[in-house]
Amino acid sequence: MEFSIQPNLKNEKATLIPLEEDDFEVLYHAASDPLIWAQHPNKTRYQKEVFKNYFKGAIESGGAFLIKDTATGAIAGSTRFYDYDHSQNLILIGYTFYAREYWGTGMNAEVKKTMLNYIFQYVDHVLFHIGAGNVRSQMAITRLGAKKIDEINVAYYGEPPAINFVYQISKINWSV
Repeated sequence: MEFSIQPNLKNEKATLIPLEEDDFEVLYHAASDPLIWAQHPNKTRYQKEVFKNYFKGAIESGGAFLIKDTATGAIAGSTRFYDYDHSQNLILIGYTFYAREYWGTGMNAEVKKTMLNYIFQYVDHVLFHIGAGNVRSQMAITRLGAKKIDEINVAYYGEPPAINFVYQISKINWSV
């Protein structure tokens, strides 16, 4: 089945638009806070040269989004669909970050719900790779009903491998 992994998506809190090359500076501005990356496997993504690699991977993925605050238009962060596997009928959601002013606001839950509602029209399973030390993201994804199914080494785009927990949400169990 043909579908886009980079559609325009919107809810009351967030507007997801396809990430473009011209978005680098505004997204880097949102990402340049070291505390955003403190629990991520690559803790130096707040540095401009390191963030350039993250951004390049986002553009090349063909599934990355710029997340804007629907009410204000401010840049809230980024996320993406990636690694669609036709044979397993699954896709991953990840590489997500938010500027700190959006932490604890429900923005992440609403973004994930919108992405899941969209993508479950086309796939049966969604996986999430979450760094072993990223407790904040682990708690957030379990609140959406994801189950931890594995622990693996993941080499994020252009970065060294790191232990990640694999979480899964299946279409059959999705009820939001």
